Amino acid sequence: MASPDISVLRNVSSDVIRAAEKRNSTVYNILGEPEEESKFSTIFNRALENIDTTNAYLSDAENEEIKWALGQTENTHDLSVALQKAQTTLQYTIAVRDRALSAYREITQMQI
Repeated sequence: MASPDISVLRNVSSDVIRAAEKRNSTVYNILGEPEEESKFSTIFNRALENIDTTNAYLSDAENEEIKWALGQTENTHDLSVALQKAQTTLQYTIAVRDRALSAYREITQMQI
């Protein structure tokens, strides 16, 4: 027995399936559903939030270093935790930046 051809499934009488086909089909909906925010702007906003978080952790680490240097605290645990958070987030941010630059370079070298 031959496998059924998918083209015969076009004549479906269900309104739900027809609506789903129109919503998801590239034939009916070439550009996709209009979104409030584009995917690029979403990614860009998250990258900016990542930078803000990195700056906050770096600022916290610097504040802990200053407190420790001035003798306002003797707790080296808070200092080491703040430094480790700052280092980890900075490494992550640099990795994201490097990947974005790599993607940009690859796009600019594409031949049309």
